[in-house]
Amino acid sequence: MTDLATLNTQFGIDQQLVFTSGVGDLTVAEISNSYAQAVIALHGAHVLSFQPHGQRPVLWLSEHSQFKIGKAIRGGIPICWPWFAAHPSDPTKPSHGFARTTLWAVAGSEALADGSTQLRLELHDSAETQALWPHPFRLELVVTVGPALQVDLNIYNPGDGPFVCTDALHTYFGVSDIANVTIRGLENVAYLDKVDHDGRKMQQGPITITAETDHIYLDTTADCLIVDSSWQRRIRVAKQGSQTTVVWNPWIEKSQRMTDFGDEEYHGMVCVETTNAADDVVTVPARGSHRLQTSITVEPI
Repeated sequence: MTDLATLNTQFGIDQQLVFTSGVGDLTVAEISNSYAQAVIALHGAHVLSFQPHGQRPVLWLSEHSQFKIGKAIRGGIPICWPWFAAHPSDPTKPSHGFARTTLWAVAGSEALADGSTQLRLELHDSAETQALWPHPFRLELVVTVGPALQVDLNIYNPGDGPFVCTDALHTYFGVSDIANVTIRGLENVAYLDKVDHDGRKMQQGPITITAETDHIYLDTTADCLIVDSSWQRRIRVAKQGSQTTVVWNPWIEKSQRMTDFGDEEYHGMVCVETTNAADDVVTVPARGSHRLQTSITVEPI
C-alpha cells in the first residue's frame, strides 16, 4: 500500500493534484485544473479518465474492469510494453507485456505556467521483470492534463547493449454508439487484418465499424479523427515516435468471451492506438532512449 500522506506531501499540488485510494484500493492521482479532470492509477501508470470541463468523458472504461494488483485494467490508456500483443516467441508470457500490470512509482509533479498539470511516473527493471525480459531499463510516463491530454512514454536503456521492443498507448475512446462513428486519417493506408489471418489490405475511405475489427495500419504518422455525429464532436489523436496505428473493436462474439468486458459494451467504445507493432520494431541503443507520444484533443463538429 502506497502511503497517501507521503505522496500528497511530496507530490500533491494545491487545488490541482491529490492522491487518493481508488476502486479496488488502488492508489490514484486525481487532477483537476481550469481545463479538465483526469485520473491516473499508479498500477500500470494507467490513465483512467480525461474529461474537459463542460464535455463528455473522452476515455472509455469498462464497467466490468478488474481493479486488482497483477490484473490489467480494461479501458483508459493501458501501456503495452516491452511487447505488443502476444510475446513474439513465448505465448506463456503475459499478453502486451508487464508494464500495464506493475506498480509504478511517482517521480514528480508540476503545475505548468499555462495552467496545465503534469505527473511523472517511473518503472525500473527488477528481478520479476528480468525473469520475463532480461534487460535493464527505465520507463518514464509523463501525463500532461491541459487543453489536450498528452501522454509520453519515455523508454531508456541504461545497459551496455541494445534492446528491441514493441509498444502501444492502447487508448480506449468513448463514443455515443459505434454505428454513429467514422475514423478519418487512415484513408489509402495499408493494414494487416488480424481478424483475417493478418491479410494485407488497403483502407478505402474513412473507417466504419460493422464487425469485429483489429487492424494494424502500417507506415503512418497521421493524425486520426474519431468523428461522432451523435455527440457532435471529433476526437483528434496525434502521435510521435510511432509508425503504426491500431484500430480495435471486439464486436459481439469476442465481447461475450471476455470476462472484463460487458456483452453490449462494444457499442460505446473504439480503440485508436499509438503503437510500434508488427514490423515497426524499436531498437533502443545502449545508453539511448525512445519516446512514444500521443496527444488527444476534442473538437466540435
